[in-house]
Amino acid sequence: MRNKIILLILCMSFNWGLFAQEMTNSNYSTPEIDAKVKALMSSMTMDEKLAQIMGTRIRDIMVDGKISLEKCREHIPYGIGHFCQFSSGQELSPEKLRDLVREIQQYLMTETRLKIPAIFHEEAITGFATLGATTFPQQIGVGCTWNTELVEKNTNSTAQNMRAAGATFALSPMLDLSRTAHWNRHQESYGEDAYLTSRMGVAFVQGLQGNDFKTGVAATVKHFAGYGTKNNNSKLLYEEYLMPHEACFKVAGAKSVMPSYGVYKALPVAASPTMLDQILRRDAGFDGLVVSDYGAITMLYKKYKVAKDSMMAAALALSAGMDIELSSPSMFPKLREALKQGLVTEQLIDGAVKRSLIMKAKLGLLDKKPIIGKDGDLDFDPPAFRNLAYETACQSIVLLENNGILPLKKEVKKIALVGPNAANVFGLLGDYTYQGMRSFWKQTTFDANNPKLITVKEGLENRLGENVQIKHERGCDWSAALEAKIDKEGFGDSRIEKLKMMTVSGLPQADLKNALQIAKESDVIIAVMGENLYLNGEGRWRKGIKLPGEQEAFVEQLIATGKPVVLVLLSGRQQVISQFSDQCAAIVQAWFPGEEGGNAIADVLLGNVNPSGKLCVSYPRTEEKVEINYQDGYENKELVHYPFGYGLSYTQYEYSAIKMKSKVDITDERFSISCTVKNTGSVDGTEIVQLYVSPKNANSSMKPILLKGFQRVELKAGEGKTIQFKVSPQQLVEYKSGKWIIEAGDYEFKIGASCTDIRLKGSINLQGENLQLENGREVFFSKNK
Repeated sequence: MRNKIILLILCMSFNWGLFAQEMTNSNYSTPEIDAKVKALMSSMTMDEKLAQIMGTRIRDIMVDGKISLEKCREHIPYGIGHFCQFSSGQELSPEKLRDLVREIQQYLMTETRLKIPAIFHEEAITGFATLGATTFPQQIGVGCTWNTELVEKNTNSTAQNMRAAGATFALSPMLDLSRTAHWNRHQESYGEDAYLTSRMGVAFVQGLQGNDFKTGVAATVKHFAGYGTKNNNSKLLYEEYLMPHEACFKVAGAKSVMPSYGVYKALPVAASPTMLDQILRRDAGFDGLVVSDYGAITMLYKKYKVAKDSMMAAALALSAGMDIELSSPSMFPKLREALKQGLVTEQLIDGAVKRSLIMKAKLGLLDKKPIIGKDGDLDFDPPAFRNLAYETACQSIVLLENNGILPLKKEVKKIALVGPNAANVFGLLGDYTYQGMRSFWKQTTFDANNPKLITVKEGLENRLGENVQIKHERGCDWSAALEAKIDKEGFGDSRIEKLKMMTVSGLPQADLKNALQIAKESDVIIAVMGENLYLNGEGRWRKGIKLPGEQEAFVEQLIATGKPVVLVLLSGRQQVISQFSDQCAAIVQAWFPGEEGGNAIADVLLGNVNPSGKLCVSYPRTEEKVEINYQDGYENKELVHYPFGYGLSYTQYEYSAIKMKSKVDITDERFSISCTVKNTGSVDGTEIVQLYVSPKNANSSMKPILLKGFQRVELKAGEGKTIQFKVSPQQLVEYKSGKWIIEAGDYEFKIGASCTDIRLKGSINLQGENLQLENGREVFFSKNK
């Protein structure tokens, strides 16, 4: 099968580019790699084999902050498969980090018998999680850019940084579909839609891996599959929750996958042959490496109780299809005993070892002289990368409300800047950023100047002249009581309380009276509210999804001053704001916008940037704990405040002249749908044009409305462009009774500015007999022209 990858080349003052080509999804291995791995395995002892399917931490071989040769010989005498989260666990400059990796690899390549280097892996959802590296916006915000080219550029920059440090493997991207803002990992997702998540995920993998594993970084797609939701409905699981993973396998060539902590049909995924063999390998066509989530195999024994002891947990996981245990050698060392007792076979162990070594060979680690890091001085946050972070933050911002106050007019001379997120960096950062991992997981502070994190206050000060006065007062804290709860079963400590103290360390007490006074004296109030690291993320649960603590009451008091209130929300999820949204002059959803967040928000508020972000999620009106999915047609409209795909601009767009055939053959490769989009306003802008399909057959089992294409269309004031979607009949496929079926019949295609703001419609009759795809899905996306 031929899969297209868009050719993108970015020319800069230094030599880096985006890899792309027309490529076939290649096999995991090659005859040359197979021969190399076979020769290596032919002399391996069982201890040496097991070492290659386990991970460990650098701290286990350190004494007083330095690598201990004695500890290496004691802890990894036979080598090791992976070093886990190697950089986020340290506070080292780029050069010292690289040198640390080289020192460890030198031990492995000179002191161990087989001389096999380790894979150093790290989180990369918002960039390389290490000190000083570019911190991009959190993935929920990136989803609102609908910009696959930008995602690919971002992850290419991440790969360059990781390779420079000696890292070759990333535990990203996360491809879970999230349909409730109550889920604590909602922020890590690209939103609720399978098509959009698939497009963004493919771009993420393509940018990270490039066109050669020996120069790129291996992506790990996670969490397979249907994590954070109910996944027992086979039609829903196959059509939607599997789609982002499958697209990344078949289109982008992802060769590593991480199963979830979750359960599938009463069995933990980490021990489910149905999920890890039948669905992953046979149905989705995956042929690569399966790595455990941290501690997932231990959970089989200690949490889920499906294994009576650690030996049984290891045997269950390996037998199900797990290749590598991360992040510490807890269960898999027991495979030696499991082998003796007949619970596993050596052939099964050899299969996992082979896949582990194939990955190392693909990454160049089994070459005679593997390249470990980049020589010379290293800069993990050069201007070009910061500019990518800025562009991403700008495009992620969604304008929810605007009565005309924005962009701020030149007549505004006094700004009241209030709210807990106005001048604090903790509202800029998502979970699994380096800073987030250091402060929550490691319970240590981080340097907000490395990389420089720009707050909203700093952004406004950077952009405004001296003739505009900014008066700042926090007014309230994020939450009066400790609103977030920690998952004590997993952590059992007071991390949130400690992190809460970090967020206000060195700050004066919030002064509500002063905040209201400067608000009354201002021309406009910019209220920067929302969440921060201790209110949102893995292991942290909030009681609700309204503005936390006293923030809601504070906003209402600001509205009561009679001055226009521009509400800016920094958060990892949608916040319920329906109580006062119609009383705000404007509402800006900025998510966790990363290091350049303050500059991006300031430029949107001032009109230097015309907002183009569109929601990748449905925005709830209430705190009801239900999943909301636009595909169901919003049967209960009272639950939805702003629809999927929604976002305002400082200009207006007109859609016209839809063209499409009325009949196409079910066996056609593609058919065309086109229209004209015009910017009818007075400022330049970018419109995200969305293509949806709805079945016209009342008895169809297809969802009422499904996204099938989108385009970012840049338009100067008064300019119009004709755009085209080339749609494949395969995009209409459904999973029915264990088969992939395209049904003939009538379908209505809709072009709009959101899933509810449909501007153009047209019907197509798909002619012929119902068609079964014997090899499953092969075409996932429409093509743009």
